[in-house]
Amino acid sequence: MTAPIPAIEVIEASKSYGSVRAVNALTLSVARGEVFGLLGPNGAGKTTLLSLLQGLRRPDRGQVRVLGLDMATRARDIKRRIGVQLQRTSLLPDLTALQQVGLFARLYGRELSRSGARQLLARVGLEERASSLPVTLSGGQQQRLALALALVNDPEIVFLDEPTAGLDPQARHNLWDLIRALRAEGRTVSLSTHYIEEADALCDRVAILDHGRLLAVDTPGGLTRRPPAAPAAVISKAPSLEDVFLQLTGRAWREN
Repeated sequence: MTAPIPAIEVIEASKSYGSVRAVNALTLSVARGEVFGLLGPNGAGKTTLLSLLQGLRRPDRGQVRVLGLDMATRARDIKRRIGVQLQRTSLLPDLTALQQVGLFARLYGRELSRSGARQLLARVGLEERASSLPVTLSGGQQQRLALALALVNDPEIVFLDEPTAGLDPQARHNLWDLIRALRAEGRTVSLSTHYIEEADALCDRVAILDHGRLLAVDTPGGLTRRPPAAPAAVISKAPSLEDVFLQLTGRAWREN
């Protein structure tokens, strides 16, 4: 029986900016239909890795394959099948939320009805702000509008780069429910986050990066069952995912 083609494959990929190796000979694979978390301190290489997976940059060496297609030769085809929410999305200032959804749908060659656009806004809790311009939306509401735009092309893979940053607790948990719903629909979700408990709650597997290198990949439970760095005699409780993260990446201050 032929093994299923992974949603994402990275094979010995490296990317440098001058003397800085942002991604260093990194290899990983993401299965279709899983929520895959990327964790790492500032400067770990998460954003650069995501840019390679989204076709925004090319690796200096190595290979990136998405949905079985080589990013080096099939980037246009891949981009039609993925959705991306960046940390900061530049919304069009003169278009309402509803108009932005309609415009993005047309850019993908889709004809989305007014009711369909409203349903998409309702999915991210913005149906009542359909007629609002971006300047009138809070930072969290702008984040949610950016997520709606990432879903407008019915993507097979959704890349979310710190999607809950700036959200209040209710909006944050509602977004968690949406991510779970995307997985239930069979979509793959790549989630970059600084919230350890978010990765623990949502992700089927988690990759921990630092200095461009992959330090560990496992389920959250699998990572916390790894032998602790400290002697067993001084461990008073089972390690959490945050404990494992700090063991692997250290406690030194990092630049924002």
